[in-house]
Amino acid sequence: MKILKLVPLLSILLFGCKTDTKLTYEQRSLNGRDCSICADILIKVPYALDDLKISRTINSVIDEEIMYALKFDETHEVTSVEGAMASFDGSYQKMLAEFGGVAEPWEAKVSGIVTFENSDLVTIALENYTYTGGAHGYFYKIFLSFDRKRGLEIEPNELFGNLDGFQQLAESKFREEYEVAADVNINATGFMFDNDTFHLPENFGFTAEGIELHYNQYEAASYADGPLVVTISFTEANPFLKESYRVKP
Repeated sequence: MKILKLVPLLSILLFGCKTDTKLTYEQRSLNGRDCSICADILIKVPYALDDLKISRTINSVIDEEIMYALKFDETHEVTSVEGAMASFDGSYQKMLAEFGGVAEPWEAKVSGIVTFENSDLVTIALENYTYTGGAHGYFYKIFLSFDRKRGLEIEPNELFGNLDGFQQLAESKFREEYEVAADVNINATGFMFDNDTFHLPENFGFTAEGIELHYNQYEAASYADGPLVVTISFTEANPFLKESYRVKP
């Protein structure tokens, strides 16, 4: 396994409300083993450098997400990113031993960027792609939100003081974006919301443009439809956010 040198993440840091409140990041880049029959593994994610609780939390949570994405063999415990990479490649080697040239090359790629940061909140988006054979690979995007003052990861729902009100706003914006009339069933044009009822995606987070609602494939539509994305401006979202997480447009 080859570990590449950490390089500055100057290109991925976005402006929050105050430029002097930003944490310091480097890009953590790791490659899998370099051989003709090895799984293709590439990881490029932010690594927080400041000696602060929030930095340690960010790094720990990102590592956990990478381990979850790469762990393929449930019979072996994985306790590090490097261990997860070895587990993924090891499972591919077992496949090769069993099927030889029939087995298609496996891939695992995880990339991440800081999408938002101010004195109260940090949001990081991770994009994960894995292919372990079959008609197509599996891609999903997740947002990780962190309360800087408490040094903790927070769930998306914890951002809101009025979640029900935000969901109503989100449904109206979704219908507008995807041309679903207000007086018809949310699935009338082919979407696949459970129980014919609109719901927020599992993952959403802050970006420079506002709050991005990101429905991964199969979450509200078929694989062929791809991800569904709606962005709600901070001007519209602020009344529903907790006061400490409101963002001045």
